[in-house]
Amino acid sequence: MSYDISSLRKFVSPEIIFGAGSRKAVANFASNFGARHVFLVSDPGVEKAGWVAEIMDILVAAGLRVTVFTGVSANPKVDEVMAGAELYRSSQCDVIVAIGGGSPMDCAKGIGIVSAHGRNILDFEGVDTITSPSPPMILIPTTAGTSADVSQFAIISDPSRRFKFSIISKAVVPDVSLIDPEVTETMDAYLTACTGVDAMVHAIEAYVSTGSGPLTDTNALEAIRLINRHLEPLVLNTANVHLREQIMLASMQAGLAFSNAILGAVHAMSHSLGGYLDLPHGLCNALLLEHVVAYNYTSAEDRFRRVAEAMDIDTRGMSKPVIKQRLMARIITLKQAVGLEAKLGKLGVTTSDIPYLSGFALQDPCILTNPRKSSRRDVEVVYEEAL
Repeated sequence: MSYDISSLRKFVSPEIIFGAGSRKAVANFASNFGARHVFLVSDPGVEKAGWVAEIMDILVAAGLRVTVFTGVSANPKVDEVMAGAELYRSSQCDVIVAIGGGSPMDCAKGIGIVSAHGRNILDFEGVDTITSPSPPMILIPTTAGTSADVSQFAIISDPSRRFKFSIISKAVVPDVSLIDPEVTETMDAYLTACTGVDAMVHAIEAYVSTGSGPLTDTNALEAIRLINRHLEPLVLNTANVHLREQIMLASMQAGLAFSNAILGAVHAMSHSLGGYLDLPHGLCNALLLEHVVAYNYTSAEDRFRRVAEAMDIDTRGMSKPVIKQRLMARIITLKQAVGLEAKLGKLGVTTSDIPYLSGFALQDPCILTNPRKSSRRDVEVVYEEAL
């Protein structure tokens, strides 16, 4: 009996513990992995918020040694990964724990790869380049958006090329993700908005991706529904426990969807922008979203109709052009409501940057699963519209 390998769908995820207080299980899981010396990765902002000290106390109380590394910037860089890996090695650590947003989690993944192979992180750019297993890894997300804690992506910045490169492999899916909505209470309204729209982009891109399938579709659509209904009220009231939990759940589901379906042109273009101008990833995604939806719409009309329905648009009796118009209007309204209205030009992008940005966007693996094939000129036009 023969079968078509392209019709098969693989779904990878870490062991996930979801709910208030789940971070407190960190020592149990570290001990289960035989940890004696934990390498704790974070960044200065998360440390200032008090979460690093709390996780350290929990680990130390369980009799574990801890080395802390917080030398991670907003877009984790090659030399930060290498410095972390050197400290991991010289401290003789055996398990990695990261607490933070996408940057510390991606940096921790990079540190795991380097410590397992003893080579530069630059050697692992691309898909399935990893040959040795990383040390056991436990991730605790502090933002509801990036979903690095459930994904098979690590995104690292190479300042020498002004380029963010992707490492995609099931080897970078962490062993355990402790998803604790309580940890997101220290996010301000702006970060809540940026990361929430990032999760919305993950869900929409995963749903219309050429790599989508039944295992990713349900997660993507539910994430879109939850974010559409709960992000605006959460940005207005970041202390609301129920809303935080709903957006954290949506972020997790969007992450499971995009990790397995991969993404599209928004992320390819956003990685290029973030690497070139060192801009926040969620903001880059937000500014490009409706322009890429407009570009992709005719290549996935039925899928975009279901995205519109998940955003509470009643599409019955609507023509396809009207659905497109209403969907784009809803995306723009949501962005305005949470305060993400800037244009790329306001962030310092100029027309002369666009050819360079477009060249890098076309090298990004995410462009391969975009529903509409893209030439360099196509990408340039979308950037121009977002200016």
